Amino acid sequence: MNTPRAPHTRREFLSAVGQGMLVASVGASLASELGLGVAYADEAVGSLSFGSLEPLVVLMQETPVERLLPTLVERLNQGTDLRTLVAAAALANARTFGGEDYVGFHTMMALAPAFHMSRELPDERKALPVLKVLYRNTNRIHEHGGRSSEVLKPVTSAPVTTSGGEAMQAAVRSGDVERAERTFAGLVQRSPEDGFNDLLFAVQDHTDVHRVVLPYRAWDLLGLIGRDHAHTLLRQSVRYCVKAESHGHGSHGDEPRALLPKLLDEHHLIDRAPGSQTADDAWIEQMSQTIFRGTPSEAAEAAATALAEGFTPDAIGEAISLAANQLVLRDMGRTPQGESPGKPIGSVHGDSIGVHACDSANAWRNMSRAGNPRNVFACLIMGAYQVALDRGDRGGDFLHWDPLPVQRHLDQLKDTEPDRLLAQLNESIRGNMQARACAVVHRYGQLGHAPRGVFDLLLGYAISEDGALHGEKYYRTVSEEFAATRPAFRWRQLTALARVTASEFGRPAAGCEEARSLLKLA
Repeated sequence: MNTPRAPHTRREFLSAVGQGMLVASVGASLASELGLGVAYADEAVGSLSFGSLEPLVVLMQETPVERLLPTLVERLNQGTDLRTLVAAAALANARTFGGEDYVGFHTMMALAPAFHMSRELPDERKALPVLKVLYRNTNRIHEHGGRSSEVLKPVTSAPVTTSGGEAMQAAVRSGDVERAERTFAGLVQRSPEDGFNDLLFAVQDHTDVHRVVLPYRAWDLLGLIGRDHAHTLLRQSVRYCVKAESHGHGSHGDEPRALLPKLLDEHHLIDRAPGSQTADDAWIEQMSQTIFRGTPSEAAEAAATALAEGFTPDAIGEAISLAANQLVLRDMGRTPQGESPGKPIGSVHGDSIGVHACDSANAWRNMSRAGNPRNVFACLIMGAYQVALDRGDRGGDFLHWDPLPVQRHLDQLKDTEPDRLLAQLNESIRGNMQARACAVVHRYGQLGHAPRGVFDLLLGYAISEDGALHGEKYYRTVSEEFAATRPAFRWRQLTALARVTASEFGRPAAGCEEARSLLKLA
């Protein structure tokens, strides 16, 4: 992930000291011009304002969607960069939805992945994935009611007299959104890192996929648009967590709320630093299978035990990611009961069990990297818990289903040249042949070919296809996990992406062809 760099400008230093102190010292109007995302009670009430970015944020909210892409391409031609467009879109999204609209927060979670995707493309195509998501963003803003329906408003910070994480957790559990908002506004004044670590106490109360992935994707955006906007982006997660308190928590109920502190205490993980013991391939495979096959509490116990034994967080995170990957490779696809428009029987794209599990595992792993020592342990324990929960609670007999690829398809592959294998992969994707696509990528990796060719092919479809709100995010998950996984196992990640890509093909993304035309792409 993109960990924010240490502040070295005066503006960044003041932001890290605390946005409330800055407002007090320079005044509300100057703070607004600096682009700060926090507003307090003694400032002008009404709508949040984002300083120099405000005109572009308003443009994202108010431009009719049929005029959006021509307007944005014109801005690009005039010198506005993609990073600035993503920043304005993220703030427009946050102000409009506040983490409370399903399509809205999924679109926010696609923004950083789309920008990262752009950096894998040649210059003439870099804008394409970003424009695709910006189109979705503004379209949803208009469907939601535009500026008249903005959710985020200025908030008054509350003094916090107890442990920040415990205060945040208690405020969210109360179900009182105003209390939770005011508590978080006070906590994030100390620094974005402190606010993020305190927020994780509330996130770790449950393993709802959006409760888990939303804060990580908001945090990832800070590496693109700046620490000054930490409060605005992360308060979406605060509001989501509060709203989720009114929902049922599934068959395991509030088990994580009792299990996590118990494991942290029993394994003496509260006041210790993460270990440095490395793991070999056999250990990773065994730990991955333990997590995959265990009950949620057994998987959490296994992770806690390994952490207490001093294994590195990266080793345990790798095992969690590989366990989640099995849910994509073993999934039998949507049943007739789960069929919906754009998600036919047998499909595995969109909000499938495997895609959700992989995105969650990736979020827990990345949040552990950004967290303080307590949260390093807590995020990995909860990551292991969630994989096992997803395998057992969301339907399907994953323990008895075999992972792809199918041997019959492997036996049919006679070509060894990378170009011919890529042509067969392309043919499999366009024919929605998920198992065959998996076999081709598996064989391609076995032969030792460079992965960039597969990534480039799959990236093209991650841009052109709709992806049912999850395409960009899952592509980024696989890219990160492939890079962080050892050679013995990393091709499983690309094999899973090939399957999801073959599943989603045939449903073009809205706005994508218009963007291609405006960018004069063939």
